[in-house]
Amino acid sequence: MAALPVYRWRLAPDGYATYRQLRALGLRPGGQEVAAQVERPRRRRGPLIAYLYRIDRAKPVRPMTPARWAALAKANAARRTCPQCRRDAGYVIPPSLGMCTTCAFPDNAPEGASWNSSPHTVR
Repeated sequence: MAALPVYRWRLAPDGYATYRQLRALGLRPGGQEVAAQVERPRRRRGPLIAYLYRIDRAKPVRPMTPARWAALAKANAARRTCPQCRRDAGYVIPPSLGMCTTCAFPDNAPEGASWNSSPHTVR
């Protein structure tokens, strides 16, 4: 196993890019191994490390198919559905609460809201 070339921050040669830089170019690593790394020194801690990939070996990003769009929409809908009241909260449920804010803090519920009506609409 060969050691990776290590470059200092902002001194990597042309032809290399980080994962985010590849994504901005519409590319993906495409199964290639990490080609090099960049280190950014920090005080009192170890350096920040970014892995670099070769741009000439990168492949184009796969396009989104209708099935992938549907799966993404279903996953996002599940993140918005409150497990307590089973209603769409209209926002992503915070993992720290595990339920919508209306169910988590019933004392702060809007005036006139009952448990039979939707807790997410003000009457």
